[in-house]
Amino acid sequence: MRVFTTFEEIEAAAGEEIGTTDWVEITQERVNQFADATGDHQWIHVDEEKAKAGPFGGTIAHGYLTLSLVPWLGSQVFGLETPGAKLNYGVNKVRFPNPVLVGSRVRAKVTVGEVTDLPAGKQLTLRYVIEIEGQDKPACVAETVVLLLP
Repeated sequence: MRVFTTFEEIEAAAGEEIGTTDWVEITQERVNQFADATGDHQWIHVDEEKAKAGPFGGTIAHGYLTLSLVPWLGSQVFGLETPGAKLNYGVNKVRFPNPVLVGSRVRAKVTVGEVTDLPAGKQLTLRYVIEIEGQDKPACVAETVVLLLP
């Protein structure tokens, strides 16, 4: 795990891939729990029998479930032990180029993007590429934004 303790260390890492997470299996239970939490019970996610005859041959994870793994996956790769608050500010861009079949394993590669000065502190962008084991195309590519306040 890479640990950043100063803003200067983060700035110096701009453009650097800082790590890859462990693989995590996407189970039907996780998909069902996400469906319950969000109210999105579309059959392609939760109806295993119907999904077998569907376009992917089985149920797939919600795209937003995949995206929701970003904070947890990121915590495996780096720590921000800078003083002050770290606030999730949003996402600049998200794409879901490949569905995640239930039973697949995913992992993330994390790259530090731009570090920008703001009157209140620093704005940090992070690029996540969430890969699917055995697949060429990733499940998700996302650029997230974090505010680092002194």
